Formats: sequence, structure tokens, C-alpha cells
Amino acid sequence: MSLSAVDQRIRSLRPPKPLVDPHRAHGHVREQERRPGDVMEETLTVFLAGAECPFTCSFCDLWRWTLDGPTPPGALAGQLDDVLSAVGVSGIQRLKLYNASNFFDSHAVPRQDFERIAAVAQPFRGVTVESHASTVGAKALEFAARIPGRLEVAMGLETIHPGAAALSNKKLDLERFDRAADFLGGNGMDLRVFVLLGAPYVPATESMEWTIRTVDHAVRRGAALVSIIPVRGGNGELERLQELGEFTPPTLADLETALDRYVESSSTVVTADLWDVERLVTCDKCGKDRIARLRRMNATGVIEARVTCEACGAA
Repeated sequence: MSLSAVDQRIRSLRPPKPLVDPHRAHGHVREQERRPGDVMEETLTVFLAGAECPFTCSFCDLWRWTLDGPTPPGALAGQLDDVLSAVGVSGIQRLKLYNASNFFDSHAVPRQDFERIAAVAQPFRGVTVESHASTVGAKALEFAARIPGRLEVAMGLETIHPGAAALSNKKLDLERFDRAADFLGGNGMDLRVFVLLGAPYVPATESMEWTIRTVDHAVRRGAALVSIIPVRGGNGELERLQELGEFTPPTLADLETALDRYVESSSTVVTADLWDVERLVTCDKCGKDRIARLRRMNATGVIEARVTCEACGAA
């Protein structure tokens, strides 16, 4: 893989990567997830260990869960077999396969593995995979045809702020994202979208406005679900940008404001990503209650009164 000067700079600032076993999934989560129409699905998310994404985004923290080289053939199917043997499939309606990369990139998911992975996915009425918009095409059609359930592709839109999108190093323009969204909808596949809260290069005073604009764009493009992800620091590049005034970490209050706007206002299910959300807590008095409120609203789609706190002034 040829790396640009920007790619090399971003990668050079990263802390050491933990050792990743290509034959062992990172973990799994079984949970109830709300879908459009307030349908609740029993979902199993499997965090697979595979090759790193070739796109070196400035905001990415998923690289730390990836291999340094290509995914060995058969490794992902073996990981899935192990997880499903331990968990079982009874009652599970949706299988989410998150490999911290692009499912339709042959370095991350060898094409010869499609058959074995599809065989494992047979019991489920829905399967979700993740992909950069530029890899959505014939391989998505091929995999969708191999499974009896409906395929959903999760794509990162991140931000539609034109300057920030160009500087993020994601190598994705809005037209390309829109074409991929149309391709999925036109071929009987669902779209899930990731939107960043606190995207680097977006001025702090405009951050919420551009998060809202980006969610609105995803809704217009037919997204079934949108997840608002507060940008997580720790990759070195974000710390460099913060020193330059080009990145302002989002707050728990920001995440509350974003979810409050959408939780009851759209046929698209909009949720707050709560992975590692505890890092946003700055008040021991109210932090747990505020996170619990977000978790309930994700599940119910019903807005609740904000938690107030005399200690920090939250309201």
C-alpha cells in the first residue's frame, strides 16, 4: 500500500498498537437495537480482527484493533464460528460484523471467504457490515445475494463541512457517498450512517451546526439509522490538531444536545454512540445519570427531561 506524506505523518504520531490475534475476535455484544418503525431487534455485534483500512483518516482510532498485514483466508469465518458457538443463535435477529475496516476490501475480507461467512449468517434476518463508500459496488451485490436476510451497509459520512471533509484524509467526496447510498437503496440494501460530533477542522463555534447538517443529509439519502459518534482522541494526530486549534473535543453536553434534536423527530433512527462515553464525564455527581438518560433514549426513541446538577451547572 502506497502511503502519502499525510498518511505517513498521521501514522507516525500513533502510540504503539496492541498485538492482534487474527484468529480471535476482539469481542461481541448482544443487545436490543431500535430500528425504523420502533421495531426492536435482538442484535449480536461481533468485533472481528482483520486488516487495517487503507484510508488513514485523521480522526480514526480503529487502526489499533487491526492487523499489520492482510487478513489470512479463513480467519474471519473461524472467529465467527467461535463466537456463535459460545453465544448460540437462538433469538438473534441481526448479525453485525464490524471489522474496523472495509468489508468489501479484499485485503480485509478475502473474497474467497464470502461463502463461509455467508453460511454462518444464514440464520439471521438482517446482516450489517461496514464499508468506505468507495468500496460499495459489485462485491456488496455478491454478498447480499449469498445471504437470505437483508444486507445493511454502514458507511461513514463523518461531516459534510466541505473544508473539514477534504482535510480529514478520508478521501471521500459527498458525490461519491451519495452514489453509494443510491446504489444500496436501488439494490434492496439498507444504509446505516456514522456522523462525527466534533469533527476536526470544523470551527468549534460551528460544530453543532455541521453535525446537524450532516445528520440531515444522511436522512435525505435514505439512511435507516444514523449514529452520532463523539470524536475520540488518542491517535496522536488529534492531539496535534488540538494544539493547533483545529480540533476541539466534544463534550457530554454536546452529545446530549445532538440526540435531543433527533430522538423523536425523524423516521430515521438517530442514536448517540456510547462506546467509551465515560471519557466525556467531567462531573462525578451527574455523569452516570446523564449517560443512563442517553442510553434509555437510544432504546426508546422517547425524549426525557435533561438531568440537572447543582455541582456542575448541567441543565
